[in-house]
Amino acid sequence: MIYLIRHGQTDWNAEGKNQGHTDIELNKNGVMQASELATQFKNINLDIVFSSPLKRASKTAEIIYNDKIIYDCRIMERCNGELEGQKNTNTLIDFYDPNDLRYNVEPLLLFRKRINDFWDDVKKYYSGKDILVVTHAGVATYSQAYFYGEPKDGNYLNYKLGNGNVLYFENKI
Repeated sequence: MIYLIRHGQTDWNAEGKNQGHTDIELNKNGVMQASELATQFKNINLDIVFSSPLKRASKTAEIIYNDKIIYDCRIMERCNGELEGQKNTNTLIDFYDPNDLRYNVEPLLLFRKRINDFWDDVKKYYSGKDILVVTHAGVATYSQAYFYGEPKDGNYLNYKLGNGNVLYFENKI
């Protein structure tokens, strides 16, 4: 089984600010969310744990799992360039349009490629294992597209994962 978790809440999440690669710590609520997840996962025997190296994800992973964690840059959030730290950025750019390259945002096709490369490696090297992956909203969105296919209505917001929430994927080739 693959367990994919979006990191706990940060102050910027609570304020509706775009984070991207900006390395923001968990807030008190985010630490509480991670602690609740640790309780959920305490009786699950995980074979391997991956995390984004950004603080909000890595701290969530460390609270949940106190053994070896592999930090993988491929599951970092998308770099949102000049939009990081700003509110209401969805009115400035279409984050789901691969041709919208304004504001020095990481190109969507490159972002999706690194996520797909990560999952291809997981399937190749860890099939049948119980895996925890702690990451971000954008990565969770396109991970669902990887496993389930593109949203039938084209609305990727249907794949958005809340802070501290878990997705489950079968881990079979």
